[in-house]
Amino acid sequence: MTKAKQTTIDKGLGGQRLAMLGAGKIGGILLQALLDNGIIARNQTCATVKHEERAGRVAEKLQIAVGTDNVAAVRKADVIVLGVKPQVVSSVLHEIKHAVKPSQLVISVAASVPTSYIEKHLDADVPVVRAMPNTPSMLRCGMTAIAKGRFANSDHLEIARTLFDAVGKTLLVDEQHMDACTALSASGPAYIYVILESLAEAGVKVGLPRDMATLLAAQTALGAARVVLETGDHPALLKDAVTTPAGCTIDGLLELEEGGLRVTLIRAVVKATQRARELLMG
Repeated sequence: MTKAKQTTIDKGLGGQRLAMLGAGKIGGILLQALLDNGIIARNQTCATVKHEERAGRVAEKLQIAVGTDNVAAVRKADVIVLGVKPQVVSSVLHEIKHAVKPSQLVISVAASVPTSYIEKHLDADVPVVRAMPNTPSMLRCGMTAIAKGRFANSDHLEIARTLFDAVGKTLLVDEQHMDACTALSASGPAYIYVILESLAEAGVKVGLPRDMATLLAAQTALGAARVVLETGDHPALLKDAVTTPAGCTIDGLLELEEGGLRVTLIRAVVKATQRARELLMG
């Protein structure tokens, strides 16, 4: 290992060992980014999956130890990441509860599962941080909301931020807002894809080849998002800057308002927030 690589790892988790319980889509994306960026070392990282066959494939891809024994993985770790689906969190917590110690940190990416639920099922004063990343994390441009549980402190939050900064931006929020974050940023890419698909279809309708229309729509969305992030201006002000008097943009905007796009998007986030609050209950 190069000196620069070791320095990065020291600044990352400070040599702490990490166990990813459930190296599925988000777990795999996070592990790959952490390893690529030197935030964690391969010899201090392990993961678990449900089936032996998949364990072999993941181990070969990431070059880390991968197994099916959650308890064994927990006993070797300082930081435990729960990457499993909400519906199986209870069974995993029941499985590992006697192996988890208050000196460890548990970070959960299971949608809709409160830190209090995890603390209760571990039956110990274990620090828990709840995180909600989204799928653009696969290209290191994700958005992750982070909230701390009852026993977590600023050092635990810093560890969590270090992990998720590797796949994009992080935002520290009060846990009461996590379901809304799930509905907006975790589900949000699906809404954007529908908008992009619709814009591309519109391009085809007015005579553009589909590939050209898709590129125009996607790059326009990317550019508009960057302007919002880098200028910090309110989207309404940026919209007004594009809208010239008696121009074509205002006619397009009037059609969007008449079609109820604004209200429909708001309702989508409200509905998804409500569902996020129900998810753990099935």
